[in-house]
Amino acid sequence: MNEAKKPARILVVDDEERNRRLLVAMLEAEGYSAAEAFDGTQALELARRNPPDAILLDIMMPGIDGYEVARQLKADVTTKAIPVVMVTALDDRDSRLRGLEAGAEEFVTKPVDRNELRIRVRNLLRLKEFSDFLANHNRILEEQVRERTAKVVRLNRVYAVLSGINTLIVRVHDRDELFRETCRLAAEEGRFGIAWIGTLDPATLDVNPIAWAGIDSEIIAHEKYSGRSDVPHGQGAVGRAIRGKRPEIVNDFATAPYHGGSPRREAIKRGYHSLATFPLLIDDAPVGVLTLFAQEPDFFDEAELKLLNELAGDIAFALDHIAKEEKLNYLAFYDALTGLPNRALFCDRVENLIRTRTEHEGRMAVLTLNVERFRYVNDSLGRPAGDALLRQIAERLREAIGDDGNLARAGSNTFAVSLAGVMAGAEVAHTLEEKILPALNRPFTVGGQELRLSFKGGVALSPNDGSDAEALFQNAEAALQKAKDSGDNYMFYAPQMNARIAEILSLENKLHIAVVDEQFVLHYQPKVDLANNRITGLEALIRWDSPEMGLVPPAEFIPILEETGMIVEVGAWAMKQAVSQYAAWQAAGLQPPPIAVNVSQVQLKRRDFVASVEQAIAIAGKPEHGLDLEITESMIMEDIESSIEKLKTIRELGVGISIDDFGTGYSSLRYLTRLPITALKIDRAFIQHMTTNADDVAIVTTVIALGHNLNLKVIAEGVETEEQRKFLQLLKCDEFQGYLFSKPVPAEQVPALLKRP
Repeated sequence: MNEAKKPARILVVDDEERNRRLLVAMLEAEGYSAAEAFDGTQALELARRNPPDAILLDIMMPGIDGYEVARQLKADVTTKAIPVVMVTALDDRDSRLRGLEAGAEEFVTKPVDRNELRIRVRNLLRLKEFSDFLANHNRILEEQVRERTAKVVRLNRVYAVLSGINTLIVRVHDRDELFRETCRLAAEEGRFGIAWIGTLDPATLDVNPIAWAGIDSEIIAHEKYSGRSDVPHGQGAVGRAIRGKRPEIVNDFATAPYHGGSPRREAIKRGYHSLATFPLLIDDAPVGVLTLFAQEPDFFDEAELKLLNELAGDIAFALDHIAKEEKLNYLAFYDALTGLPNRALFCDRVENLIRTRTEHEGRMAVLTLNVERFRYVNDSLGRPAGDALLRQIAERLREAIGDDGNLARAGSNTFAVSLAGVMAGAEVAHTLEEKILPALNRPFTVGGQELRLSFKGGVALSPNDGSDAEALFQNAEAALQKAKDSGDNYMFYAPQMNARIAEILSLENKLHIAVVDEQFVLHYQPKVDLANNRITGLEALIRWDSPEMGLVPPAEFIPILEETGMIVEVGAWAMKQAVSQYAAWQAAGLQPPPIAVNVSQVQLKRRDFVASVEQAIAIAGKPEHGLDLEITESMIMEDIESSIEKLKTIRELGVGISIDDFGTGYSSLRYLTRLPITALKIDRAFIQHMTTNADDVAIVTTVIALGHNLNLKVIAEGVETEEQRKFLQLLKCDEFQGYLFSKPVPAEQVPALLKRP
């Protein structure tokens, strides 16, 4: 009895446990076994000790990255044959070229689509199996090398088409686009002279070419074809393939026992010798054909036919899927009255967003909105008036939400909205109060009558109120019921959230007053040279001096300033205040060091950010303005090209630029070399346990070396002990900042610090 074939074993390499688990779950669901490695070093060890059948390799990892792992795998005789699939969020040409140079065979883009992963892994494993077979066969039959080499070239052409079409099926949801791209791939990747696809008219049995590619393909495709046996243009390979529901092969036009009419003559005239026509079958019924012409005689043998049959099956599957998807979308997932998605499609979309979004991209909010006393409209004005009113409500909601969220009609007079990337409940409250409710509170006109309606809302936030779409929706409905019972316009599912939102909105109102009255002050924390213990710079840290609450910590109000956009005005004030304070200290006879002001992501994104910096330094009235900026690396990477241009302009104004919290973001070394920065600041998280944690020491050492190699100053944040200071001095860090020297102090205490010996 033959031993059952073991499932292919895939090694998943990713430093994020969540990503590994997701990939492992996808692979195991397809019948593969999976092993895990949490970094490049472990991956190399596992691959050499027990080579897997394939490797899914993340690019951005600590230690050695995915490119280096791939290079080492391909350089090792024991692992070089293992197919490598790069799993990356970097979907640009340079990243792919680097991956190919390192030896990767395939790429999968994050977030990973399960169908795409299945197809790419399947094809890679097939290609590996075939390559192993071919290598062994060539060793045994060396005398057939030339023939087999030509065969491999031809098969690889077919494999290229099959791989490309499998990728196509994942992303294309339009029949004609599917046909066009299939023909293009067959002509360009498969190097078939002509490729065309036609659909069968079930009433007339005529075959209508829809797409074609290749030299003179239009002439061949525009010939007449039919599935009928009683007409001349139904006697060729196309007609027989449709009637027989199986491929028709012609490997030599000259000796073919039947005539194919005009298409055959045109093909011979253009130098083609072989042809294969494959019926596209759905539920065993032909719906069209794929026809391929090759200039080589005897091109289509058993191996090619096996692959091409699979290709035709994949195209038919995609056609069936597209047709069913369209039918389901219109009949099952959309509301016929408003054209909006219904509850099922809404929950499906929310579920997809939950699965694909990472933690740092924010939370998911689900809102339910109910039209109060809607039945009175139907009872008094009639059902048509009620329907017209629902269509108007849907249209207003579309306009209010725009591209910010998904909208659905979830019940007879209930609508649902999902908002992705929500950072706080206050953000949802703003959307309701500033966009949605104002749009609905305007009067509606139905049947010549003006109607004013009232609405109630319920809100649920992931993950606290539910980790899946159905739970979020149900809890949003529960919150909606609480709003109906309480008399409030809307309520959150979590009772404590309602109190918190009220508190935030109250705080926000006070902040509006604080901005107008300039209730903010700057405190200053020194940056100190590790070599001579002298102050080399100051970081300006904003504080809110509230008349009611006293000095409010920044963590309580900075997020609200950013959410509301008030940070733009406050940030501009902070830069101007720092420049003014620098000038005041100079006028008092002091020699102050540069003052660094932190920049918010909201500020950096604005088109007028450079202008706001120019306005701040203009206050100095001279070149020596004393202003520096600190920007976190994750902020810069969000729109790297725009950030680089803005920072270059600012640097030309004599403003120093530091990357704050370095090591916690997602910066690419390739971009780091292009940034016009002057310093790197090591995040306090790595300094805190540096003297007891070897990993933190490695990170700090690496950042210092990197900074010095790029001619940048390196500053350590959060230094609180003498032991940390000495350690940094030993590692040749340039400067430090922290409570060991001084906490942030008001402006009037800075002169004493500057005069400290």
